[in-house]
Amino acid sequence: MNNTAISPLAGQPWWRFGLVWMVLAGPAVVVVAGFVTFYIAVTNPDPVLQVTPRNAVQERQGITHAPAMQGRNHAATGELPGATPSAPQHGQ
Repeated sequence: MNNTAISPLAGQPWWRFGLVWMVLAGPAVVVVAGFVTFYIAVTNPDPVLQVTPRNAVQERQGITHAPAMQGRNHAATGELPGATPSAPQHGQ
């Protein structure tokens, strides 16, 4: 075997190899997409719904979306549904 032969690519810096940029491009695209998603979420918040929408068929069947609406509003505002501000805490 000939040990005197040196690869012409051995002395080049890392940024000269295309494979390095291909490996770095995937995570970079994911980070950019995460920031774009965060921007969209911050600038377009969901509105808090005040009235639970119901239609006549659901009312006759006793089906309502109240628990889902309360959970959605709690997630948006942080307030518990039906809780009063002066309610006593347990252990007081």
